[in-house]
Parts: sequence; structure tokens; C-alpha cells
Amino acid sequence: MFQQVTRLATRRAFSSTVRRQAHFEEGVYSNIPMKIHNRRIPYAVVHFGFFALGFTLPFVAVYVQFKKAGL
Repeated sequence: MFQQVTRLATRRAFSSTVRRQAHFEEGVYSNIPMKIHNRRIPYAVVHFGFFALGFTLPFVAVYVQFKKAGL
């Protein structure tokens, strides 16, 4: 029984594998999941804008709370 299951499992594992030969683009910036060159909005604007928003958000929250408290 065990021998039959083992034989079946090994036969399935190797015979059903599809060989795919593809040549993917290589080089700088080809291994990241976003477009860096030829963008409508330059990547630097998005990058630094994201971090600037995260940095200023606590200061805005403190300002709003101070205004609500009348300080």
C-alpha cells in the first residue's frame, strides 16, 4: 500500500510539471513591482510625499486638539 502511494506521488510530481522557458527582463529597476521611469507623476514626488504626510500628520493632530481645547 505504502509503496503504491509513494510510486503514485513521485510519478505525479515529476510527470505533471510543465516546463516553461521564459526570459524575463534583467537589469536595474527590473526587480521592483512599480514603474520608476516615464511616470506621469515622478516617483520622487510620490515617495517623499508619502513620508512627508506621515511625518506631518501627528503635528496636525496636535494642532487640532489644541484648537479644540482653546489653547
